[in-house]
Amino acid sequence: MIDSPLHVLKKYWGYDAFRPLQADIVQSVLEGHDTLALMPTGGGKSICFQVPALCQEGICIVISPLIALMKDQVHNLQTRQVPAVAIYSGMHHKEIDRTFDNCVYGNIKLLYISPERLVTDVARERIARMHVNLLAIDEAHCISQWGYDFRPPYLEIAKIRELIPNTPVLALTATATSEVVEDIQERLAFRTKRVFQKSFVRQNLAYVVLQEEGKMEKLLDILKKVPGSGVVYARNRRKTKEIAQWLWQKGISADFYHAGLQPEVRAERQDAWIADHTRIMVSTNAFGMGIDKPDVRVVVHMELPDSLEAYFQEAGRAGRDGKKAYAVLLYNQSDRLNLERNYELAFPEIQEIRRVYHALGSYYQLAIGAGKGQSFDFDLVDFAKNFQLEPLKTMSALKALEQAGWLALTEAVFVPSSLTMRVDKSELYDYQLRHPTLDPIIKAILRAYQGVFNHYVQVREPQLSVLLKMSTEDVVRALQTLHKDQIIDYQMKTDKPQLIFLEDRVERTALDLDFGLYRFRKTRHWERIKSAIAYAEQPLCRSRQLLQYFGEQSERDCGVCDVCLGRTKADLSNADYDAIKSRIIEKINVMPLSLEDLIASFASSSQEKVIRVLEYLLDEGVLKQQNGNITPK
Repeated sequence: MIDSPLHVLKKYWGYDAFRPLQADIVQSVLEGHDTLALMPTGGGKSICFQVPALCQEGICIVISPLIALMKDQVHNLQTRQVPAVAIYSGMHHKEIDRTFDNCVYGNIKLLYISPERLVTDVARERIARMHVNLLAIDEAHCISQWGYDFRPPYLEIAKIRELIPNTPVLALTATATSEVVEDIQERLAFRTKRVFQKSFVRQNLAYVVLQEEGKMEKLLDILKKVPGSGVVYARNRRKTKEIAQWLWQKGISADFYHAGLQPEVRAERQDAWIADHTRIMVSTNAFGMGIDKPDVRVVVHMELPDSLEAYFQEAGRAGRDGKKAYAVLLYNQSDRLNLERNYELAFPEIQEIRRVYHALGSYYQLAIGAGKGQSFDFDLVDFAKNFQLEPLKTMSALKALEQAGWLALTEAVFVPSSLTMRVDKSELYDYQLRHPTLDPIIKAILRAYQGVFNHYVQVREPQLSVLLKMSTEDVVRALQTLHKDQIIDYQMKTDKPQLIFLEDRVERTALDLDFGLYRFRKTRHWERIKSAIAYAEQPLCRSRQLLQYFGEQSERDCGVCDVCLGRTKADLSNADYDAIKSRIIEKINVMPLSLEDLIASFASSSQEKVIRVLEYLLDEGVLKQQNGNITPK
């Protein structure tokens, strides 16, 4: 060991002590144990692999599906003088090659890589030559088909272990049910099961569900009553802008954020919110991952997410400083109807999936038998418009293709322009003599970017335009000419999502899908939707419901949610609910009863409450109606 964990923590992060569980997890991987760490959002997961990476000789490989988060972590490490790099879709293959070489021969300590890039031949060949001290898998729930965000490339990680058999694995996730916890360890080929789980209890966070028809007015009321920074989550990009503008008109400092904005705009708005120049950020779920802002006092969801995993992660961004905070869900019956309608759209027929797949091949002009490993900019709106496809159904078909392992889709990511010289200095000098109009830009490149003959350098076209006193468009045209003449290799910037073909293109009729798995995922998706609806509608302690969903039992109610404080519209206490539920089960176990007879078997004074409990039990799937009678499911 090069250094002790505490010394590394103090040296690079300035902390005198670890947070709860961090030290145990670090020690576990340093001892060579395969380890699964379950830590809620804001629990400090990254420290758990960054510290042991710096305590030992060699390099730590970090697998993450979130490109923006990878780039942020690499930037943060580099500012702390820690050698870290990232490889992800959208990078030029030569830049990927050079980065891998640096990991083999250089002093790089952390390599962040997206799962679809991990399984390429070049990655396997280079990883086999690296001295890997730790394999860290972030968002590890993505490996499980029981989970809410399954990604097939994660299934290939176990094969990488064959290349580095003595390297321990650290799997990390913020949200996992008991089935997912077991599945993660099995699919990552854990040698022995070893789980560190931080309690999902957030004593300072009050979970609140408000049944509201006038959501905007209620949002304004909440933001006026709860001072401090906040996040408002909306379902789509259009709504984020509408809500932010409405809040501005009502005197609340707000802005909006989504993946469709330009990278510099997103960064500017994020920085303004972190610095408290903007109080409220209205966003899609694209906002918040990896952002370390501990003093968020309120997170409001304008609609119910389709899983409790997503809701728990997003709500958990409030109150990371341990002070009182609120996670509020504004809910009404239209939320339920929207989730049920979107569920039907989320699983298209095979003909629709094949149609979209065939259109992709035409869109990118890919030949049959080609395309594996290739990455392309992807614009859903343009693609759908080109082939007269309905965007929502198209997105669902792409998701089905992704979960079947045919392709991968990444979030929008900004990759700056880059270039490198393809000729030596004598050839370049000869070219300059023959092309005097391009001589100034070549000289500007040589002055502004050191190392351009040896590797790719990031280029800012506006910066060159100022230097050369010419328009940015003219600079781009000049660079494209140099590229065409094979003097430089010039890769223009992109800020679009990336679509990666994981397999060579096949004929439409040869597209193979596992229908058993497809039906299984459809069933699991419906179960997650039902659990989310039950959370919003059951008059039970919100914290206990969440804990129970994630397999953690609590003997006591939280005392601070809307149910515990009696602020729900349902005039039904937890004690009433439990007592009536027990009596209903007892009665129908003796003999099946019709709905009317079952209700009539209770005193008239409690029948309204009985009806309420029956609604919840039927919706939750605890009871069912069969041949006119109520029976246990």
